[in-house]
This record gives sequence, structure tokens and C-alpha cells, in this order.
Amino acid sequence: MSDPKQKLTADQVREAGLDDWRHLLTGIRARFRTGDFATGLALVDRIGAAAEEAGHHPDISLTYPEVIVTLSSHDVGGITSRDLDLARRISGFAAEAGATADVSGLTQLEPGLDTSAPEHLGAFYAALLGGEVRDGEPVDPSGQVPGLWFQGPGDPGEVSHLPPQDPEQRWHFDVWVPHDEGERRVQAVLDAGGTLVSDAEAPSFWVLADADGNRSCICTRLNR
Repeated sequence: MSDPKQKLTADQVREAGLDDWRHLLTGIRARFRTGDFATGLALVDRIGAAAEEAGHHPDISLTYPEVIVTLSSHDVGGITSRDLDLARRISGFAAEAGATADVSGLTQLEPGLDTSAPEHLGAFYAALLGGEVRDGEPVDPSGQVPGLWFQGPGDPGEVSHLPPQDPEQRWHFDVWVPHDEGERRVQAVLDAGGTLVSDAEAPSFWVLADADGNRSCICTRLNR
């Protein structure tokens, strides 16, 4: 049996055979189409009981047509066998409830701000968004708004060979999608009028721009 405290690599997570789940930025996530609120509530009750039994608790979003579940091991800052084990149980509960897993459209948004002085901004955005500062960046523990990250000039992940913009863009979206969703999402953006700025780091990330030249990135866990 694998060490339940051992952080798994993205390849190990992807090779675990969890067809209902996809690895995004901060955890593995599944969407179960329940079709009605009562079915979703019953599924959440079963998930809650299993989580209590395992002593390992997911984040759950319950809406009328679906349940979205996110699992991660916060004590190691990643995915462990505990997450995989609970994910398998949850998939079993969903199948028994007649809920259909749907990995299409699974997304995690991470806004980024380009700045040369991030140490001065964390407290401001934490106060603005009702969160707190962790490791210098604003975080909302309640999960109501996505976390922000600050990128300085020359930081890893910055595509240095891109041409400068006028006016300079400082905010951008990092849109995390499943490893097998990246190319399809990029094509959807291009079909919607977007422009491919760079695929030099694909499939880790693609840089795209809207009609006004504002850039965003579509990101996956591949090649990281």
C-alpha cells in the first residue's frame, strides 16, 4: 500500500484510472450530473459520511442539476492515495445514484497580476476580497473567489519572447483545464474569435488573446 502521506506526481494521478476525475491546479475534480436537487443532496450525504469515516474531507458544490467535488491533501500540498481512494468511493456512490460523470468543461480559474512589488499588494487584495494573506498572496479560505497570484518580470511561466503590448496588460487569467481538454479549449477560443499568441510551452500552457489584445493562458498539468 502506498504511503498516504506521499505526494503523488501528476503522471501518477493521471495513471490511477480515475475516469470520472481530472487533475486541475489544486486538486482532482469531478462533476456528477444528478438532474435534480434531491438526488444531489442524497449523494452529498453519502460523500459526507464516507469523508467522516476516512477523516479526509472534500470540497463540495451542490446545485440543482449537479454535484462538483474537489479532493486534495492540504497537509502535503497535493494529491495522495487518500484522495484517490475517496475518489473511487465517490464515483461508486454516484453510479449507484444514477448520476452521470461529466468531465467536459471542468475548469479552475487563477487570476494573475503582473507586478514588480508583490509584497505591497497581498494585504490590499485580501481585504478587498474578504480573504487573508498566505505566503504573500491573497487567499479566500471560504472558496467564494479564486486565489490570486503575482508575477514579476522574468518569473517562471512568463513567456519572455512575446512582443510587448500597448497599453501594457497587467491582469490575466490562467484557466486550468484537464490534461485532455487543453487543445479542445484552445480551439474553442480560436473559433470564438481569439488569437493564438504562443504555443511554445504547450501542452503546459497556451497564450491566447481576445480581439482587444488582452492575453490569457489555458493551462494543464502536462510537462510540469
